[in-house]
Amino acid sequence: MTKEGIWIITEKKEVKLLRKKTAKFDFSKHSRKEIQTLIKTMREAMKAAGGIGLSANQIGLDIKVFIAQPENKFYAVFNPELAKESSEEALMEEGCLSVPSRYGAVQRPEKVTLIGQDSNGKKIKIKAWGILARVFQHETDHLNGILFTDKAEKIEKTKNQ
Repeated sequence: MTKEGIWIITEKKEVKLLRKKTAKFDFSKHSRKEIQTLIKTMREAMKAAGGIGLSANQIGLDIKVFIAQPENKFYAVFNPELAKESSEEALMEEGCLSVPSRYGAVQRPEKVTLIGQDSNGKKIKIKAWGILARVFQHETDHLNGILFTDKAEKIEKTKNQ
């Protein structure tokens, strides 16, 4: 675990959850306050680590939820699924808070349609492209036990490590 509370792949206990498909988030088992606290905790951990997205399993929780803030808009998505992906793809460098000091080029669809639920359990559908589409795909992969290193063409170490 990093100092920000992010689980990392070099820890045996942590890699087990990071490599597991997470459980569906059940709104009936959580109060509104618990859900808001979860989002706040995840947001603080993401910001402290300098990230733009974070999945619940990256802080040790076996639930399908991620947050993202690649630009100025903040997203909290529960039970996300990629409903549609464009045939046009782009190769872009990615990194991950759970895979410190590593990066690699990953080929992903340029545009996606994400479905899921907001923090109130209301169904949502978001069409995304560019960096937002990439973050949605990266975080949804996390919740399915897939890391960017599984898809990267070549893994490199950061130069300052």
